[in-house]
Amino acid sequence: MMVEKPLGGASISYTTKNVIAPHLLSSFALGRPPNRLESIFHQIPLLHEPSPPIPTQNTLQPPEMSLTNATAEAAAKEAKTASFALASLPASARNAALDAIHAALSASRDDILAANARDLELAKKAAADGALSEALVSRLDLGKKGKWEDMLKGILDVRDLEDPVGKIQLRTKLDDDFILERVSCPIGVILIIFEARPEVIANIASLAVKSGNAAILKGTLCAHTKEEPFFTFLAHATNAGGKESTESFVAISKVISSALAETEVPNGAIQLVTTRDAIAQLLAQDRYIDLAIPRGSNELVRYIKGSTKIPVLGHADGLCAMYLAASADPEKAATADAALGTSFPGVAAALAARGVSLRCDPASKAALASLAGADVVDATDADFDTEFLGLTLAVKTVSGVAQAIEHINTHGSHHTDSILTADAAEAERFMNQVDSAGVYWNASTRVADGMRYGFGTEVGISTNKIHARGPVGLEGLTIYKYKIRGDYQATAAYGDGEGKRPWKHEKLSID
Repeated sequence: MMVEKPLGGASISYTTKNVIAPHLLSSFALGRPPNRLESIFHQIPLLHEPSPPIPTQNTLQPPEMSLTNATAEAAAKEAKTASFALASLPASARNAALDAIHAALSASRDDILAANARDLELAKKAAADGALSEALVSRLDLGKKGKWEDMLKGILDVRDLEDPVGKIQLRTKLDDDFILERVSCPIGVILIIFEARPEVIANIASLAVKSGNAAILKGTLCAHTKEEPFFTFLAHATNAGGKESTESFVAISKVISSALAETEVPNGAIQLVTTRDAIAQLLAQDRYIDLAIPRGSNELVRYIKGSTKIPVLGHADGLCAMYLAASADPEKAATADAALGTSFPGVAAALAARGVSLRCDPASKAALASLAGADVVDATDADFDTEFLGLTLAVKTVSGVAQAIEHINTHGSHHTDSILTADAAEAERFMNQVDSAGVYWNASTRVADGMRYGFGTEVGISTNKIHARGPVGLEGLTIYKYKIRGDYQATAAYGDGEGKRPWKHEKLSID
């Protein structure tokens, strides 16, 4: 969040770099519990299991979802084979499969929640011993108010979305009886490595089936403490790797597997892997797996990106910023979640009242000198490159929108950034020059979510510049291919020479 406000006759801009995600911070400042936005990576301080080196005996043991005692290569190969059949299923068959999943999960509610309760009991014991965080225990709870219902509703929401497969994007007449089309199609096999959140299995299975992709899912859960480095602690975390959510995973996967067995979705299209050493093995299957999507902590995302030849969709960090210009409407700015005040001191007061620590540069600290009770400390250079994952906000003073843009492009994560201003030209400059997947004018960065974009359930948010960018829903799980329908034409007949035919290249309607 960047705040521009006159101070002592001079125009000074206060740049609040929200390194913990403005979405989280604004919820506290508004006096309500933080909205963790289940599907946004950077807001959730998740605990993950990186894989050890690939062992010589590498067997996977998925529960009832498709494969048992298969090597990583065999699992990926079967998924690839299944993807070819799944890609050709009509939308009606894929939607029928989603209906079957929804009905089966609804009928198995009591059994799944009972399994989840046993997981929670183990997780709470682990939390009491300091091996798991209370936040992670909360995320395991499928019985929380509305969580089960939201999971089921998400399946139907995906079912009701427009079919993303087979959409004609371009049609060109190359010559008589010689038509070129560009048509959307599934990516193929997607490897999704996600945090220990049982409902994700249903969410991703739904997206995969609807988009015609085969999916291999790997849920991770590990212990993590502030005192020990991420990977070091994992080396001796005996119950890491999904133990605390195993029963929930198995229960949901069995139900989905049984439901899909009664549909036209091929066996092997949706697989769940639970063994701890599976990640590294699967990441080596670039021959069969077309895309990897990590959903979790920045440590996990960096590990995945650095450990595979498979293209990776996602982002490691979630450093977002909001720039509040002097021309911003004070009353409306106060409703924009991260602004919460009519001036920078007003914002700071609201944050201080919620226990937020402010790390300020000298100019912004001086502006807060009269703010009683605020937790204000000197910022270091590193603070503006740090995702704190807690109630900490870094604040920097800038001279105006140009410096704000430069600061965001240098220190941000290219995720989502916003400007609050009444100046349309200033806003357009900000949105054009800030190099992020989402750039907003007079809107909270909390809007960065597939559900809020109308995409339905999302697989995550991407900061990539190739293929999908921003919240990734069904459309982001498709690519395209070129189809040509001809009458035995060959290139030798076309060109500029004598007896050659010219290419017509006539653009045709795709309606």
